[in-house]
Amino acid sequence: MKNDMTFINEKIKEESAITGKIISEMEKVIVGQKNLLERIMIALITSGHLLLEGVPGLAKTLAVKTLGEVLDLNFSRIQFTPDLLPADLTGTMIFNPKTSEFLTRKGPIFTNLLLADEINRAPAKVQSALLESMQELQVTIGDNTHKIEAPFMVMATQNPIEQEGTYPLPEAQIDRFLLKVLITYPGKEEESAIIDRFSSGNSPKAEKVGTKEDILKLNKAYKMVYIDDRIKEYILNIIFATRFPEESGIKNLKNFIQFGASPRASIFLADTSKAFAFIRGRGYVTPEDIKTIGRDVLRHRIILSYEAEAEEMTSDDIITEIFDNVEVP
Repeated sequence: MKNDMTFINEKIKEESAITGKIISEMEKVIVGQKNLLERIMIALITSGHLLLEGVPGLAKTLAVKTLGEVLDLNFSRIQFTPDLLPADLTGTMIFNPKTSEFLTRKGPIFTNLLLADEINRAPAKVQSALLESMQELQVTIGDNTHKIEAPFMVMATQNPIEQEGTYPLPEAQIDRFLLKVLITYPGKEEESAIIDRFSSGNSPKAEKVGTKEDILKLNKAYKMVYIDDRIKEYILNIIFATRFPEESGIKNLKNFIQFGASPRASIFLADTSKAFAFIRGRGYVTPEDIKTIGRDVLRHRIILSYEAEAEEMTSDDIITEIFDNVEVP
């Protein structure tokens, strides 16, 4: 077993080296968002999708655009508005009078990196237009189904739900997102660096350090990371604590959780913890990996009750309580 772990560690260090290069190259353009850049990489190598919440102007668009430049991937941006139609995303059938035939005009969803900006500004029928592409890597237009070329990642941003003119995402769709990341303001030193960087007239540009093929290799390589049975049990205990907190000895949470995390959360928590260890160049998962990435996996999958909202509790408060009470292996 020890020899196997030594081999896995060495292999992981070799295979994951490019992830450090990608993040370092992106940091030439993006200041002070290391957490965001790591989550983008985790989503990309696990073939998942990201939901970002934060105020405008925190480099969300720039981060995805820069990733496209670093990896030579196609990038599309859709600004969600109340009058947006599903066909504006997926494409539509156009009648050609010369040939008397209908032709398919593909929409901006046919790309590698899709930024769905302010997704909760559009009604549910438009939000749900993303579901098939996110889950099946395909889009149905008319009678025909069209494949989306891998890699494919949706990075959706949303305004804090208390802002006016927003529509909550359906639970079926929000559960499709691998991670929900909260973006915060940069610190003073970081913002000072941003001012210097963009007021000098010589804004740094990211260079290409990888390719689409590299990402497809990473999609397989991270799965080599070893996850012990005790870690799997720890994941299950955390997930079941969100569903039946009283059975996990956290009775005070019973009235605050309306619905706990779905089975998809168990799969994603195991996957993302392996990916997190992978980008750290480590061949095994630790409980600390689970806690670090667990917030981003769980915060949008725990549906709070009215009592929790009345007490001004957040899903992060619930997760903290669960992490504090579930026994660490």
